[in-house]
Amino acid sequence: MEDIRRPENMERITTPELAEKFIEEQLKALREQIGDKKVLLALSGGVDSSVVAALLIKAVGKQLICVHVNHGLLRKGEPEQVIEVFRNQMDANLIYVDATDRFLDKLAGVADPETKRHIIGEEFIDVFAEEARKLDGISFLAQGTIWPDILESEAGIKAHHNAGGLPEDIASRFELVEPVRILFKDEVREVGRALGLPSGMVERQPFPGPGLGVRCPGAITRDRLEAVRESDAILREEFAKNGLEGKVWQYFTVVPDFKSTGVKNGKRTFDWPCIIRAINTTDVMEVTVEHLPAELIDHLVKRITTEVEGINRVLYDYTPKPPATVEYE
Repeated sequence: MEDIRRPENMERITTPELAEKFIEEQLKALREQIGDKKVLLALSGGVDSSVVAALLIKAVGKQLICVHVNHGLLRKGEPEQVIEVFRNQMDANLIYVDATDRFLDKLAGVADPETKRHIIGEEFIDVFAEEARKLDGISFLAQGTIWPDILESEAGIKAHHNAGGLPEDIASRFELVEPVRILFKDEVREVGRALGLPSGMVERQPFPGPGLGVRCPGAITRDRLEAVRESDAILREEFAKNGLEGKVWQYFTVVPDFKSTGVKNGKRTFDWPCIIRAINTTDVMEVTVEHLPAELIDHLVKRITTEVEGINRVLYDYTPKPPATVEYE
């Protein structure tokens, strides 16, 4: 692995002015590296890949080819946002792949968390590799690697510079492009704001690679997955309305694979519970729970049980880390 170092005298990017300076430097470096050749990027819609896409669009325009794979485990409105921002607003060369059925068919009946993660990760690589093989003249592969990724790699925590785990016949074709690799996450967000990306994308919460798959414990079914997606959308909407967006580190819903008796519209129901988790942390090693106002909890209970099909209870997870982890799987 090449020796990558963050310059010791590099000033932290904490202002729009410093972000603009970084962007200017990167645009020059990207144009020198890429020239008139083409670049491929797996665009998830997360902060890092979105900032890399925006930088490359400014640097080389249509020479960038973005591939957005919808595996059916994204949050409500996310695929639409990627298409709107990058294809419609930025005029990016964007390939959209709706692989929902392909992923969910592979996951049908699979309850083991690690097996689910493996299927999702492997299938994503397969889909991306299939799209890459259809394209000619690609010389570069862009990645949203950031400085903590490199530190973890050096510490042996996770691999880096593996071209996203792509098969050798694909990975060997590309030279890597990693324009934000010496930045911390907060600096990437600052650069994203300076690039004009929407706040909902720049301030996007940490989201696991397997997406909502880890928030649908047990074997994933389409109806329970939809209950997770809809309840999560309500939670995010209410946090935004109540001024909690950006103040709470992460918040989401989980719909576990068991049911209980309830009553809706005077009739007996046998439906799932919805668990709300809202947490704060500085290092993810230890996590504290955000204590929400009682009025907000009451409102969330009413909205979720009324608006989300298949939910008849709402629970709040008060467990810190340790002993609990952030996600349920």
